[in-house]
Amino acid sequence: MTTQPIQATVHELDASTGTGSVITDHGEVITFTAGAWTGGALRTMRQGQRVRAIVSGSGASVAVISLTLVTFPLSP
Repeated sequence: MTTQPIQATVHELDASTGTGSVITDHGEVITFTAGAWTGGALRTMRQGQRVRAIVSGSGASVAVISLTLVTFPLSP
């Protein structure tokens, strides 16, 4: 499995379920699960917030596996 860090912006967010999506600087929308949110140790997030993400996969199977603030380090 190939993983890579990216920077993105929170595009959609459902705070009650912890799911949502980010939009990359290239305009690609990538969804995330509650596990990606809690995996990055974020307490809160808001739409429009810049984040750093670790994504896995490619094409239609790309997924965010961890999210954190741009200023925080990512844990693999």
